[in-house]
Amino acid sequence: MAPAGCQVVLWPCQTITGLVSLRVEELRVQGECKTKDNVFVNVVVSVQYQIIPEKVFEAFYRLTDPRAQITSYVLDVVRSTLPTLELDQAFEAKDDIAIRVKENLDHIMSGFGYAILQALVTEMTPDERVGSAMNEINASKRLKEAAFQKAEGDKIRKVKEAEAEAESKYLSGVGVARQRKAIVDGLRDSIVDFSGNIRGTSSKDVMDLLLMTQYFDTLNTIGTQAHNGVTFLPSSNGSFEEAVRTGVLQSGMIR
Repeated sequence: MAPAGCQVVLWPCQTITGLVSLRVEELRVQGECKTKDNVFVNVVVSVQYQIIPEKVFEAFYRLTDPRAQITSYVLDVVRSTLPTLELDQAFEAKDDIAIRVKENLDHIMSGFGYAILQALVTEMTPDERVGSAMNEINASKRLKEAAFQKAEGDKIRKVKEAEAEAESKYLSGVGVARQRKAIVDGLRDSIVDFSGNIRGTSSKDVMDLLLMTQYFDTLNTIGTQAHNGVTFLPSSNGSFEEAVRTGVLQSGMIR
């Protein structure tokens, strides 16, 4: 065996039997295999190999067609691995398949003078109809997730609106209660002052006066409403409080 470079051949005593390249070469192996869920997949494996310089004799004489030999071993590993995996698992196990191919080839081909440098599963393509179905499933999952997120957003918005409305009503009720308390406190103070300044005036007379004032204010408010056409002013022999209450109720019922 002569290394690379200028060499002398003593012809006819010596002759050149063949040439061997020590460069790294790549072999693209393509085959079809069925997965565990009965889906046929087209698999492409790229194998990078090189002749071991110390085993040039074995590499040249022991194998007639090393590329065909490597192809057979690669397909054997792929076809023994994929049937144990479902399609989704096969896509996830591409690296594991490549490692098994490299380990198996390296163990076998080293005896023939070849070193396996790398093995890569470059393609794994299912049938076109299966691929379309997978895309539809993926699209449906994404649409479902989008609908779920939109529903969650609407739910949060409605909850926040309800909480804001409840808080608004609570604060409005607190304001009305404080307003009424202030009115009652003011009326009470006014009645006390008025009763103390006017001699001979009873508390009942003061209350009647206040009720009459409120009565006329109420009639004024009711009469200025656009939807009111008729206002009843009752005249009875009953109590003044009863007359005020009856007039207000009757005026509110007529539209």
